[in-house]
Amino acid sequence: MGAQLRVYKRRIRSVTATKKITKAMEMIAASRIVKAQRQVAASTPYASELTRAVTAVATGSNTQHPLTTEAEQPARAAVLLITSDRGLAGGYSSNAIKAAEQLTERLKGEGKEVDTYIVGRKGVSYYAFRERKVVESWTGFTDSPTYADAKAVAAPLIEAVQQDTAEGGVDELHIVFTEFVSMMTQTPVDNRLLPLSLDAKDADDESAANELLPLFDFEPSAEDVLDALLPRYVESRIYNALLQSAASEHAARRRAMKSATDNAEELIKSLSRLANQARQAEITQEISEIVGGASALADATAGSD
Repeated sequence: MGAQLRVYKRRIRSVTATKKITKAMEMIAASRIVKAQRQVAASTPYASELTRAVTAVATGSNTQHPLTTEAEQPARAAVLLITSDRGLAGGYSSNAIKAAEQLTERLKGEGKEVDTYIVGRKGVSYYAFRERKVVESWTGFTDSPTYADAKAVAAPLIEAVQQDTAEGGVDELHIVFTEFVSMMTQTPVDNRLLPLSLDAKDADDESAANELLPLFDFEPSAEDVLDALLPRYVESRIYNALLQSAASEHAARRRAMKSATDNAEELIKSLSRLANQARQAEITQEISEIVGGASALADATAGSD
């Protein structure tokens, strides 16, 4: 009985230490969500207005440009997948990877080759374990991305879009990330960044579809304007996606750590009950041994008399 009681106490100490860690991680994630939400709220209007401006410029010109012109027979597409650098966030990364897999299968079904770009160690590890080709990857900033990180990610993608497919370029650019809906809901989504759809369906502000776009005079030319807007558009959309993913990661980690903390509390209660039962059984056995010994001693004394 004593050995069993020691086992229970050792497990209680171990679970209690784990509970302290998960509780601390839950509090850290909760504190970071607020900052991430503010960054998302600050960047979304800029990305939406820039998308609307690019749509207006493209609508008002007849220039053939990679930003707005779809290839007659698209042969290659680039997919940017955003995952996390760290684990302990529930199904956050796995859900994003699953969405990217579905998008890749759909693009391949349309007869397109797919070049994969990945942000986050979880996505990199997933593809490396399965020995799948990754054109380029970035790690180390998923929980707190900056605009400089977005520019670094966007640079090779923009270069690929501007190249011919015969030289390794791509006809389409897709992005898979986790959209932050609320503290309890984060949804993996896939959006096509390029070519930009001119029907305003891809704009973040749905009301933009019903607005009249202004007319522009281009100086020096519409093509030069679109050339200048292309990197800004891609960078802003990728930056917003990184911020959305960071907020979603923190929310998913907070929820996972809260669940782990609650489970640890339940396990501690269960182990404590088992430890109490073991201690009571041990005490009962000791009392029985004492009573039995005293009874035997009394019988021996009575027999000698």
